Amino acid sequence: MVEKDSIRKKYFLKRKKKYFQVKENFFIPLVKLIKHRIKDSKIYMGLYFPSSFELNVLKILNVEYFKKSKFLLPAIEENNSMNFYKWKSNDLLFLNKYGIPEPDKSKKIIPSVILVPILAYDKKKNRLGYGKGFYDKYFHKLKKLNKKMLIVGVAFSFQKYNNLPVNSRDFKLDHIITEKGII
Repeated sequence: MVEKDSIRKKYFLKRKKKYFQVKENFFIPLVKLIKHRIKDSKIYMGLYFPSSFELNVLKILNVEYFKKSKFLLPAIEENNSMNFYKWKSNDLLFLNKYGIPEPDKSKKIIPSVILVPILAYDKKKNRLGYGKGFYDKYFHKLKKLNKKMLIVGVAFSFQKYNNLPVNSRDFKLDHIITEKGII
């Protein structure tokens, strides 16, 4: 755990120092991946509201391919779990206990594609987050119910770490997208 904490601190500072804005074309490799992997024309896209120098996935709202998608944002629940809820860009958001904007919790939906924030990742598609386990718990619970769910980490290429320490609670991502393409 100590090693993960030191990696978190190092990569949080690295992300803050090297952060840059991405353009809509960042998501073109994701469009190709989704077209190949998901045959359903109705896509429920789980996003996150970027904070603390996380890559701005909200740029995806301007990508033509995703104009017909239904967007979802995560919200933390009482029992330290999370779920995704319907969201439109002009909807009112509420700050959770971490100061992260969340949608109204009226329409819970299971995403078909989830874009996940990352502090660090490795070549084996392991992800290091903030350490609370919200995403890992959610994925372990729901991947069993929806094997077709596509889980894609979103990061800058400079967030790559050689070999992250992992345990049984960690969830390996299906893919990771950076400005250099898809892993």
